[in-house]
Amino acid sequence: MSNKPFRFKQFTIHQDRCAMKVGTDGVLLGAWVSLENRPFSILDIGAGTGLIALMMAQRSDAELIDAIEVDDDAYEQCVENFEASDWGDRLFCYHAGFDEFTDEIDDTYDLIISNPPFHSEVMSSGNEQRDVARSNFSLPFEELLEGVAKLLSTNGTFNVVIPYKEEERFLEIASKNKLFPNRITHVKGNPASEIKRSLIAFSFRKTATEYSELIIENQRHQYTEDYIKLTKDFYLKMSH
Repeated sequence: MSNKPFRFKQFTIHQDRCAMKVGTDGVLLGAWVSLENRPFSILDIGAGTGLIALMMAQRSDAELIDAIEVDDDAYEQCVENFEASDWGDRLFCYHAGFDEFTDEIDDTYDLIISNPPFHSEVMSSGNEQRDVARSNFSLPFEELLEGVAKLLSTNGTFNVVIPYKEEERFLEIASKNKLFPNRITHVKGNPASEIKRSLIAFSFRKTATEYSELIIENQRHQYTEDYIKLTKDFYLKMSH
């Protein structure tokens, strides 16, 4: 994992002090989110470098884009990345845990996005900060979904990326919080690999779920048309 700044077409992410570096999950989610309901207010839960909030600033006209980050170093870096961008006046990062944020905020958001820290199984990478960021202990699904149900506006949407193997459990917890999946995209690394991630859009409206599949590469470094189309506004070098 590189500590070097990650340059996108319209902004740069400095990430040397963040445990969770810029990765495919975050870019995919930020590009996949639908902005059809033209959100006025957006919330990014567990902002890390600030990547997803910055992608929302580039893609939308939302006047209020808030982010929450509990880790000290990541929070400081997120704020710096916001300030260095063209959209600093629309971006704000709170230094807080999700539970305290949920308790204090009375407003609701039209769009909530999260690339949550996940690892149900205990794993150690030898880097304690990264392990905390990755572990489910920092934000259990129950707590995430309960908070989202409280902070989401009546007609708002909640978008998330999770490991495919967690999908069933996540949907179960979501439905207890009256959040229903309207759109699910299953992500595979290549045509032969297993489904690795689920991109899910929820709302309080129960609809038939629209399913699709996204394959990232046909073969090593040969990206699929779908993936190029999705990410080309962000990645500098995105070609066939």
